[in-house]
Amino acid sequence: MSELRTLRNYINGEFVDAADGRTLDVIDPTTGQVYATSPLSGPADVDAAMASAAVAFPAWRDATPSTRQKLLLKIADAVEARAEEIVDAECRNTGKPRGLTLSEEIGPMVDQLRFFAGAARLLEGKAAGEYMDGMTSIIRREPVGVCAQVAPWNYPMMMAVWKFAPAIAAGNTVVLKPSDTTPASTVLLAEIIGGILKDLELPAGIFNVVTGDRETGRLMVEHRTPAMASITGSVRAGIQVAESASKDVKRVHLELGGKAPVVVFEDADIAEAVEGISVAGFFNAGQDCTAATRVLVHESIHDAFVEALAKAAADTKTGGIDDEDVLYGPLNNANQLKQVAGFIDRLPSHAKIEAGGHQVGEVGYFYAPTVVSGLKQDDEIIQNEVFGPVITVQKFSDEEQAVEYANGVEFALASSVWTKDHARAMRMSRRLDFGCVWINTHIPLVAEMPHGGFKKSGYGKDLSSYGFEDYTRVKHVMTAI
Repeated sequence: MSELRTLRNYINGEFVDAADGRTLDVIDPTTGQVYATSPLSGPADVDAAMASAAVAFPAWRDATPSTRQKLLLKIADAVEARAEEIVDAECRNTGKPRGLTLSEEIGPMVDQLRFFAGAARLLEGKAAGEYMDGMTSIIRREPVGVCAQVAPWNYPMMMAVWKFAPAIAAGNTVVLKPSDTTPASTVLLAEIIGGILKDLELPAGIFNVVTGDRETGRLMVEHRTPAMASITGSVRAGIQVAESASKDVKRVHLELGGKAPVVVFEDADIAEAVEGISVAGFFNAGQDCTAATRVLVHESIHDAFVEALAKAAADTKTGGIDDEDVLYGPLNNANQLKQVAGFIDRLPSHAKIEAGGHQVGEVGYFYAPTVVSGLKQDDEIIQNEVFGPVITVQKFSDEEQAVEYANGVEFALASSVWTKDHARAMRMSRRLDFGCVWINTHIPLVAEMPHGGFKKSGYGKDLSSYGFEDYTRVKHVMTAI
């Protein structure tokens, strides 16, 4: 057995243990075995990190946009240069296939860092003008202050970038907490960023990382120092964050769960739709808030679609980090495996498992690509987020029913429409109550476009200029002339 790794907090430019010495075990999801420990941070650790960020904030707030851009560009270059090392940490975190992680995550991360480096130069307000006799008004767009940020376990390193890049670009300082199950890649990013801050002679407290559990996150959100709390996570976690932040009226940014409808009309190319939907549903073991896991198919092509999707599932492989031709690895943790299996175990009698529906192997948290048909709108598996490699299929009779079923859940993050009819696609994109609507595709994201939902999927945007603006505040300055 290899020696356990010891991960540490990164506070004010130094790697440190939890003040009281407590630790958490970090599990390799491919084996179910402990491979590292990380600090279980408590009040003293959160206090230290927040103090570091608060001390650094005035200088970073007053830094020129070009200085902020330079920092982010250097971080992007370093991530690109150390891609292999970062991916090694991420795959140990998550069990994801190494080749896919290198090809599908590093590039977007680097691109997003460079996008926000550019955005740092575009902190603009309305033009100055006279809106009252004898008075000139101007708008200042300023950073909000210290940001408490909590990232999830499904894309640990990429979600870290989504959090800290816009915050730093806008002139804020950051205390970031990775999930307790996936701290390794975030701690490595702290090492990289800390070295760059030192080289540029910038305040060390611009970027801090504390590891820990749900209680650590609560301590961060309720701490008196941060002006903003940002979380990507479950609806339950988002509600708790909003409640905690309300105690001192903090700004809150929430990217929560999803239950994306995938509406396939009778004129869609079945083979093309099945190929795109199966990849978008099973990628990362379905552990994606935007995953294509709730398919609505017109009744006239339902049977043919289900047959083709079941075959695609049977041809999809799950396996270890270095296995060949693998689309996804294990579920992230034992609790998530239990949750996914529970949904399948509790299926109603009218449901039919067309493919999968079982754990794969006896070691690790692997679950087979699964397709379930025969479902009704009020079934548990339709209404709740599974967050696993499970695609459900329902049939609909017309456009009205498709809209009713699609919008008939509490989540509203992402959706897609598959049709050759442009007018229908435009009608559906208007009527679907989701933050994103894809047409004849599902899951692509780009730095220039916003990502975020409505209803219980949260509020605020990641990526794009909209996400950047979320980390700023607007001040009106009026002067007598």
